[in-house]
Amino acid sequence: MNFSFKKVLPHILVVLGFIAISLAYFYPVLQGKEIFQSDIAQYIGMARQQNEFRAETGEEPYWTDAAFGGMPTYQLGANYPHNYVKELDRTLRFLPRPADYLFLYFIGMYILFLVLKIDYRLAFLGALAFGFSTYLIIILGVGHNAKAHAIAYMPWVIGGILLCFRRKYIPGFLLLAFGMALEISANHFQMTFYLLLLVIVIGIVYLINAFKKKELPQFFKAIGIMVVAVLLAIGANATNLMATQEYADFSTRGDTGLTITPDGTAEKTEGLDYNYITEYSYGVLESFNLFIPRFMGGSSAENVGTDSAIYNQLLQLGANPVQAAQFAEAAPTYWGDQPFVGAPAYIGATVLFLFVFALFLVRGKLKWWIVGGSLLALLLSWGKNFGILTDFFINYVPLYNKFRAVSSIQVLLELCIPILAIAGLSRLFFREESNDRKIYALKWATIITGGIALLFLLFKGMLFSFTGASDGVLIQQLGPEFVRALKEDRRAVFTADTFRSLILVLLTAAVLWFYLKQKFTRNIAFLALGALILFDLVGVGKRYVDSEDFVLSSVVNQPFQATGADREIMKDDAHYRVFDLSGSPFNTARTSFFHNSVGGYHAAKPGRMQELYDFYLSQNNLQVLNMLNTKYFIVPTEEGPVAQENPETNGNAWFIQEVKLVENANEAIKALEGINTKKVAVVDNKFADQLPKKQFAADTTAQIELVFYQPNELVYRSSSENGGMAVFSEIYYQHGWQAYINGEEVPHFRVNYVLRAMMVPAGQHEITFRFEPQVVKTGSSIALASSILLGLLLVGGIVWGIRRR
Repeated sequence: MNFSFKKVLPHILVVLGFIAISLAYFYPVLQGKEIFQSDIAQYIGMARQQNEFRAETGEEPYWTDAAFGGMPTYQLGANYPHNYVKELDRTLRFLPRPADYLFLYFIGMYILFLVLKIDYRLAFLGALAFGFSTYLIIILGVGHNAKAHAIAYMPWVIGGILLCFRRKYIPGFLLLAFGMALEISANHFQMTFYLLLLVIVIGIVYLINAFKKKELPQFFKAIGIMVVAVLLAIGANATNLMATQEYADFSTRGDTGLTITPDGTAEKTEGLDYNYITEYSYGVLESFNLFIPRFMGGSSAENVGTDSAIYNQLLQLGANPVQAAQFAEAAPTYWGDQPFVGAPAYIGATVLFLFVFALFLVRGKLKWWIVGGSLLALLLSWGKNFGILTDFFINYVPLYNKFRAVSSIQVLLELCIPILAIAGLSRLFFREESNDRKIYALKWATIITGGIALLFLLFKGMLFSFTGASDGVLIQQLGPEFVRALKEDRRAVFTADTFRSLILVLLTAAVLWFYLKQKFTRNIAFLALGALILFDLVGVGKRYVDSEDFVLSSVVNQPFQATGADREIMKDDAHYRVFDLSGSPFNTARTSFFHNSVGGYHAAKPGRMQELYDFYLSQNNLQVLNMLNTKYFIVPTEEGPVAQENPETNGNAWFIQEVKLVENANEAIKALEGINTKKVAVVDNKFADQLPKKQFAADTTAQIELVFYQPNELVYRSSSENGGMAVFSEIYYQHGWQAYINGEEVPHFRVNYVLRAMMVPAGQHEITFRFEPQVVKTGSSIALASSILLGLLLVGGIVWGIRRR
């Protein structure tokens, strides 16, 4: 018992260290503050209606009217029955946000290093090097929580795979199954897709090795075990996956059948637009900011201080000191090709030096899958700057055209580079390698990394112009002298950070040299390397995420403040929608926080609503806005936004007088131009069987009104002498919405490109719509069965481990 405790004690201390470091880095959370994350503010706006409904009723609505006229909440934090993986995840994230995600970074990478049989002290350093990588800190600052979440569980998955390939089948199966289940539950499928690409590289390396060693049966046995583990992980997340797949077809990621744009040109019908996918393509030269943080100027809003050239230039242009200082705090020093950069994807001069050092020292499968995965990630991150590979992936690799911001695949670099760096140190400190080989690796790592930094320092004037893509606009606004001053500041931050990286390389090399010459003990070398890694990465990370980003919890929970226009509109307690023209209506959740909005904020908007916006809503087409029950507009004025009531809105439902049949999506969306949506309905021919055999007689006395409303249920009363077609100002979503007349289920269909309609018989009737998604019921049953099986296998694995020990 004492022996076992001694064996476990170092790992307990490491975990406690991770907790302490996570809380220390984000220390304002100990003061009751929360980090203000721009994306989370938008999420709070989008999810307010469903969260309030859940709090009031104890039920999950699975539908919200707060955004885009209505959409499922599957991608807005919906809770599903029997989602025990999510409960496990919440248990692991016991620290206050965002310290919880930083802790997950650390613990996941630590587990992977233990799988690789790395000494716990080096594993501790490697986990810090991974967790403090600048990009991983930045995404916490802006609120890309799902992305951070998925990245944090990547090492678990890789660790399970490596154990299976090493024939540690039971622990490998369990680590992979739970790691993959947690990875999927993070709900960022772009990151999971990138992980899959790395896993394929790992599989190819191990397949080649198995072929050479004639061990193919063992290889395929490991593959079979991994497949079962992944299937169980998928099963445990069945509801989320099935609902996401269902919604994907409805979103901008799906195919609505539309093949034209508002100007009449043809466009791609499946996946995202090429320019949208590759908009954030990393520059080839820009990749050096993995080694030198402000190689390309840093961020699009860099703090260059009051001793900068642009500060002095602004004073000369007539700005007062306060104005000049405010501008200098967010100077456009970035001079790369991307539209906006919040911070450089800096991995660390120290870590990259150790990575290069490891290239000369580490041999075998680990080295090759890391090099292969890193190279693939780097080339794909270049996007349109390396079109031959990017075009191939977009056109031929399944799912790749569903994701944008190709530069984000560099997360694989941030994962792989620290792994090899620490593996190199493990060989240096713990493996029987000749001293000559270690010195050889140290010499060339210093020459390569130090030489690159020195080259840039000596010849920066010849190699770089420091000219940005937006400098022409700045010249028009502030004059050529301002841009000259800006280039001077760009050169200054480039020089400072290049010199910084050079010094860090030399100091890291010195630590290894003193150890090899027996001037340092192993523990002193560990401490020195840890200090360099923390100084390097924390120093850069604090430039972009620090205590100033934390605010009172009340500010986070109430990210938007009601204006006079909002308060005026909220006096009306009827069911209606609001179109906010005071900003970008399809790129903000502010309106959704207070009202049922025509617009909203989401990475995967409802596809047909986005197309309706492109064709009509962006042009303020009143007939289309009327059919969406847009009762109020928020318009900007010099005194601030004001509310304007729309007296012509069609209301919640109405009987139409004429049907216009069309053949496809192109005709359907074009047919909306110029029609009176209160009288005419555009119906796709695919729903023609829902229409009566003969033309129905128009009934001008027919009435229909909404008598009960909640997001997942609407009740109407209708009265008509002849019956006819009723159109409802609610978004048509074929999976889940069921229609009933007097309690009996009846069919309904899509009209006017996005709305619902049904044939209503003569007389007085009660019409009900309920959102009853079958996908939730089916998925929950699969999730329950898979979770039970996973739990039984875990208990069995623990029993097996105890008996074996």
